[in-house]
Amino acid sequence: MSNTDANHAVKDMPLPFDKVKDFMDQDTYSWHHDKHYAGYVNKRNEIEKELKTVDKSKANVNYSAIRALKLEETWNANGQILHEVYWSTMGGDGKYDNGMSVIKKINEDFGSFEKFKDEFLATGKSGRGWAVLVHDLFTDGKLRCVMYDMHNQGGIAGSLPLIAVDLFEHAYYHKYGPDRASYLDSLFSNINWNSVDGKYAKYSSYKQ
Repeated sequence: MSNTDANHAVKDMPLPFDKVKDFMDQDTYSWHHDKHYAGYVNKRNEIEKELKTVDKSKANVNYSAIRALKLEETWNANGQILHEVYWSTMGGDGKYDNGMSVIKKINEDFGSFEKFKDEFLATGKSGRGWAVLVHDLFTDGKLRCVMYDMHNQGGIAGSLPLIAVDLFEHAYYHKYGPDRASYLDSLFSNINWNSVDGKYAKYSSYKQ
C-alpha cells in the first residue's frame, strides 16, 4: 500500500502474518495496518496540507482552526511513528543474546532484564495508549519505560523509541478480549531483538 500523492507514505507491513500469528490474529493484522495506521498517515498528510493555507491571524487559545490542526497534527504524526516502531518490534522469537549492546544497556540502566520487563509490563498495564522503551538522548542517555497515555500525551522530549506496544483496545481485543496482561506477555515472545539492537546502535551514534 502506498500514498503517492502525500509527503508521508503508508508503508507496507514489514513482516508477513506468519511472523506474528502467535501474537495477533489475521483480522487484527489487516485492520490495524490498513485502517488504523493508514488512517493516521493519511490524516497527517491532510493536516499538513491545510496548515499551509489556514488563517494564522485568527490563532486563539479558546478556539481557532490552527489550534485544532496543531492538536491533531501531533496525534496523527505520533500515531504513524509509534505504529512503525510497533511493527518493527515484532516478528522475532523473543530470544536475545546477552552480548547485544541493547541488552547490556538494559541491564545497566534497569539492574537486570527481569527488572526491565517488570517495569515495561507494569507500564503497559497502566497506560491507555502506548508503552514505549525509549533512549533518552537529550538528558542522561538512559533507557526508560515511558507511557504515552494518548499518542500526543506523555513520552519524553528528545527520546527515541526502541520498543513500542499499542495499548488501545483495537490492538488486542479481537484475540485476547480484556486480558491485556496476556497480550503483553505474548509480545515478549515475539520481540525481534536484532531489530531493537539495530535501532539502539543507530540512536547511540547521535550526539546532542
